[in-house]
Amino acid sequence: MGELSAIVYMTLALLILFIISYSPKKHPADNRRRLVKLRSSFSFSNPARHEPVAFDPLVAKIERLREDKQWEKQYVEHSRSDYLQYPEPAEKSQPEIEDYLNDEDKLNVTYRLVLLFPKIDVDPADGFVTENELIEWNLQQAMKEEWFRSLREMEIHDKNNDGLVSYVEYEAPSWVKNDYASFGHDMGWWTEEHFYASDADGDHVLNLTEFNDFMHPADSKNPKLLQWLCKKEVRERDADKDGKVNFDEFFHGVFDLVINHDEEGHNSFHLSDYSMDAETPAKRMFSQLDKDGDRLLSDEELLPIIGKLHPSERYYAKQQAGYIISQADLNKDGRLSLVEMIDNPYVFYSAIFNDSEDDYEYHDEFR
Repeated sequence: MGELSAIVYMTLALLILFIISYSPKKHPADNRRRLVKLRSSFSFSNPARHEPVAFDPLVAKIERLREDKQWEKQYVEHSRSDYLQYPEPAEKSQPEIEDYLNDEDKLNVTYRLVLLFPKIDVDPADGFVTENELIEWNLQQAMKEEWFRSLREMEIHDKNNDGLVSYVEYEAPSWVKNDYASFGHDMGWWTEEHFYASDADGDHVLNLTEFNDFMHPADSKNPKLLQWLCKKEVRERDADKDGKVNFDEFFHGVFDLVINHDEEGHNSFHLSDYSMDAETPAKRMFSQLDKDGDRLLSDEELLPIIGKLHPSERYYAKQQAGYIISQADLNKDGRLSLVEMIDNPYVFYSAIFNDSEDDYEYHDEFR
């Protein structure tokens, strides 16, 4: 039995060595230069915009290290000057992503994919990565990024360093105040109503978990916060200001978002139904949601579809997994082998590469 195990491990070791030495095939059509870029920095200026999450935790770490410098300049210099009294020693300064991805210090994408493959192929560990395994992997990376951003923001707003943030301590972004001036009421994000809806235990302060929910309400399980999202939707769609959403308001606003969500998620409502008779599925859905039959939708009645109006990270993880499968699954069996992943590295690392129209070629760092 011991000899058999040794043979298996030796075979696996030889296979890995072969894969690491394997070089993705160069495609003649791809004769332009692929330039390295960092993903755009996260911004609160548009909470509806969703930035893609890095597939590789190493890339995510490098991005966070660089973003820390930008974050410090943007937030800390103005609100927490005490953070700058003891600057980090020069020898501990962190490298830019370009230092990892250039001719002197190359990122071996093949080696990275070999290391990541068994961490993704877990349910079951059968030598293939399925769409569901990719979804779970992408979701893990997204949750780590959410937590990182919430922790950094909490460090800034927790003025007395007690691990809690009160509404007095919290200072909303400037654009929130501008929205208030424009609309005449605090209907949007990062407002007092939003803050206290995130306070799950009702103690008038937010701990880190509650603050993370505050920052990312679409991923929260807090019923108060989900109810706030519903109320916000009603206020935004309620053109006649009667406190509810009638069919016209639903059809020309809410239903469009549901259709887009369902089409991208391959769910029950399809483009063919929508184009042939747009009002029929809308009326059917409206009737299903209108539990009390008053031909109006309250915030409570919007709750079943709030996840489609404010998609969670799982939705985006599924989108990303579907795209990866469609691009890298060469034999169209609905799953990925390690060789298929290695043969399509840009599918996994596209978040940090930019296609230039002028000059494009494969670099040695992808061997």
